[in-house]
Amino acid sequence: MSKSLMMKSFFAAVGLSAVALGAQPAAALDEVSYGTNWLAQAEHGGFYQAVADGTYEKRGLKVKIVQGGPNAANRSLLIAGKVDFYMGGPLGDMDAVKQGIPLVSVASIFQKDPQVLLAHPDAGVETFADLAKMKTIFMAKEGYTTYFEWMKKNFKGFKDEQFKPYTFNPAPFIADKASAQQGYLTSEPYEIGKQAGWTPKVFLIADAGYGPYSTMITTTQTMIDKKSDVVQRFVDASLEGWYTYLYGDNKAANDLIKKDNPEMTDGQLAYSIAKMKEYGIVVSGDAETKGIGCITDERYKKFFESMVAIGVQPADLDYKKAYSTKFVCKGVGMALKK
Repeated sequence: MSKSLMMKSFFAAVGLSAVALGAQPAAALDEVSYGTNWLAQAEHGGFYQAVADGTYEKRGLKVKIVQGGPNAANRSLLIAGKVDFYMGGPLGDMDAVKQGIPLVSVASIFQKDPQVLLAHPDAGVETFADLAKMKTIFMAKEGYTTYFEWMKKNFKGFKDEQFKPYTFNPAPFIADKASAQQGYLTSEPYEIGKQAGWTPKVFLIADAGYGPYSTMITTTQTMIDKKSDVVQRFVDASLEGWYTYLYGDNKAANDLIKKDNPEMTDGQLAYSIAKMKEYGIVVSGDAETKGIGCITDERYKKFFESMVAIGVQPADLDYKKAYSTKFVCKGVGMALKK
């Protein structure tokens, strides 16, 4: 065979090999779902970011975000195995331990709970402790039985007579200068400003010492035991998504949020992102040096003990079953912070 024919045969073989390789199917993505605790909003932004910019796919995942909302039951869906991850919290996880339900939180996106108390700007309330002077505090039942019990134990002057049910309508608070109202840092202050024409004073309960994690990635013990690698990849990609959402180009994520929740506005999204950054909701404490999502034994223990002190949790609860530190605090995504 001539040299020319040999070269043609060689390149033909290479071409066939390339075609054969190209014909191989791409590795299948692991399909998982994440149930949120409310309708799509900036507080879920990092998860939407990781969907929008392909971060989950780069980690070999196809992720479906299942919206929460007034009639959603995503925690129940997690227990039933209908979703793989849920946006849980420590009190719910501890209650699961009490009930023998094997739920485990593997990351905490929010280092600070965004729960706030609001006061009128001219009511003479300058510090968190001053809220004890208010005649009325509008709170949901869940707040009354948790952080209000903590407030009564740790500050003077708070009493049960101040409690009135919060119906998620700010009108009674707006009309009563001698009242305070619960809210979410990223939501109620913005809405009250629009309705009342004045900006309420905002007191983040976490900054007063109330220390739960929030907006967690919760899964089942079975998922951890059987698909630990999937759990790790989902956590890592979510953390990267959060860094990009807060510090990078988040337009595509916000577009997805507005698609899932058409009532969401650009103004609300921008306000929420700004407040999360201003108050260190996502990046503060351990997350400053160990990365978004960090959970530590010391921090979890401290919160558990504070709940035992007010009678919300029994002292003999094996609370360590409620969380795992093995998937976080590794600095994943920190290089994306600009």
